[in-house]
Amino acid sequence: MTDHEVLSGGVNQVIRTGATVRRPTGPWSPLVHRLLRQLRERGFTAAPDVRGVTADGFEILDFLPGEVSDYPATPAAASREALETAAELLRAYHDAATGPLTAVTEGWMMAAREPAEVICHGDYGPHNCVLDGNRTTGIIDFDAAHPGPRLWDIAHAVYRWVPLSTESPRPPAEQAVLARVFCDRYGLDAAGRAGLVDAVVARLHALVDFMRTRAAAGNAAFAGHLADGHHLLYLGDAEYLERERAVFERHLAGGG
Repeated sequence: MTDHEVLSGGVNQVIRTGATVRRPTGPWSPLVHRLLRQLRERGFTAAPDVRGVTADGFEILDFLPGEVSDYPATPAAASREALETAAELLRAYHDAATGPLTAVTEGWMMAAREPAEVICHGDYGPHNCVLDGNRTTGIIDFDAAHPGPRLWDIAHAVYRWVPLSTESPRPPAEQAVLARVFCDRYGLDAAGRAGLVDAVVARLHALVDFMRTRAAAGNAAFAGHLADGHHLLYLGDAEYLERERAVFERHLAGGG
């Protein structure tokens, strides 16, 4: 009997068949496939390999076994070990996502940003990572990939994994400690830490702008996110980070 399963997802319906998954493609998919093949060539195996594209426009990718969290995060995805290993995995991904592809500025779903140091994943969080127990072992859904600075991707990742949010049960100081842990495990330099709060705030505003643009273009999923008020959370979290900036910057710089 064929192992056939519809997997949950925020925007796209993903269908698993045995050891592969099928996902809808978009105009950006050829670039994403080049990225995934480059990762394999460079020995990075924590992302799915590309098997091909069907005649009706679905990409066929390797299925990465493990658990994927939705929101609120599962206990495993909310663990410190998941955050630490997510930071280490993001660093390994970034190190494999450099090179000539970063010079391709057109054709991605999200706009390229300067300096184009790496191909950012674009949406690196528990909902797009695979866990084995409490360890983050895989990355999925590269539709939002685009050239940009490492810090642009790190900012979104820290926001999602800590999370840096008014909806978190942790007070600002505890969130700040986890943000520093993520930066430590990634190996982010002092300049990156100093710019992290600004980068997260800018990333949240850019996310809301992207959602509005996609919804205005007729994307039902993003229109639904706006109707549900997701953008209000992101804008509120940006204001929260501005209010608590001193707490976060003190911890990120090494203070208590």
